[in-house]
Amino acid sequence: MVSASPPPAVSRQAWSVLIVSTLAFTVCFMVWMMFGVIGIPLQKQLGLSGTEFGLLTALPVLSGSLVRVPLGIWTDRYGGRIVMTVLMACTVPAIWAMAYATQYWHFLVIGLFVGLAGGAFSVGTPYVARWFPQSRQGMAMGVYGAGNSGSAVNKFLAPALLVAGGWVLVPQVYAAIMLGTVILFWFFSAHDPRHLVVNNARFADQLQALKDPRVLKYCQYYSIVFGGYVALALWMVQYYVGEYGLDIRVAALLAACFSLPGGVLRAIGGVLSDKYGAHKVTWWVLWVSWICLFLLSYPQTDFSITTTSGIKTFHIGLNVYTFTALMGLLGVAFAFGKASVFKYISDDFPDNIGAISGIVGLAGGLGGFVLPILFGLLLDFSGIRSSAFMLLYGLVWVSLIWMYWTEVRRTDVMGRAAGHTA
Repeated sequence: MVSASPPPAVSRQAWSVLIVSTLAFTVCFMVWMMFGVIGIPLQKQLGLSGTEFGLLTALPVLSGSLVRVPLGIWTDRYGGRIVMTVLMACTVPAIWAMAYATQYWHFLVIGLFVGLAGGAFSVGTPYVARWFPQSRQGMAMGVYGAGNSGSAVNKFLAPALLVAGGWVLVPQVYAAIMLGTVILFWFFSAHDPRHLVVNNARFADQLQALKDPRVLKYCQYYSIVFGGYVALALWMVQYYVGEYGLDIRVAALLAACFSLPGGVLRAIGGVLSDKYGAHKVTWWVLWVSWICLFLLSYPQTDFSITTTSGIKTFHIGLNVYTFTALMGLLGVAFAFGKASVFKYISDDFPDNIGAISGIVGLAGGLGGFVLPILFGLLLDFSGIRSSAFMLLYGLVWVSLIWMYWTEVRRTDVMGRAAGHTA
């Protein structure tokens, strides 16, 4: 009987890179999600409609998404240490300038520059992955991706700052935190020339993998588990305020019940993906998401029926506790799914992680940009707040059908032989 070989050793430097990179990404994500909280007083101050609020929260997501592809490729070429440092440093002036904005268009323009922080994901993903053996890359990328919990940090910190000094204090404090993170990252990260893509690799060569249909499918998956996560993280505070009439601090705290597990548990999703395979984890993630979104989609409803004893009125709808529990479960599913999609990438494109993760990250980010705007449009059109969940429910259906026809029909999902094919 042959004993199992021990897992490859991981250097202390690799752990240092992973820890400081995760911290940097957490701060970047916190800044990226800033409008999810300060947008509430700004909506009242500027008299914004649901669609205008959605655009305000979504524009930083757009710029952070569009830069993901070049940032991923530059990381392959120049290394994650220098690219991440320059990226974070460039956002500091924009974050600070936001405190002096007074008109709607000011916030839109500055938000585009602040949104560059969201591009940190496609820098850190290949950067930390290459410090670890392939058998542990899912774990490494999952831990790094747990920086999504910056969304929850924002929901804890921003309301406290807002109450203490108004919304203006939030970007001022965030700019200082980002500057400190830049310095910390530079001193505790490292660079290894062996992790760079060979110098004769051209931009066009790195993008050839886009012709692979698997990439398009992974983009669809990620637009749900990451794009949906970002969109809901931005939307939930105002949803709680509008739907349940809660104070902004209580609303932010309850919204964190979705954001926190949706970020922190990504690391567990990476470990599960290493152990059971990306396909199996993603399949169950989509089904759990489908069930949660089905229940969340049902609007608050009052109806009357005629009985033998007269007219009786009934009410159907989720109370705030059931709603929050379902959102927490959805956050867990999204966390696992975000990790499993990138395990697909590290398995299928080990030599082109930067470029492919940039493309898939772009798709997820664009989902996070488009969805809040669609949420606002649906709300303005129908007046039904849960229409946001109806939209996501339909998108999950698309992913489930696509996965069934391309993978599940040829895969033993329940058995030990489960793998993934595309």
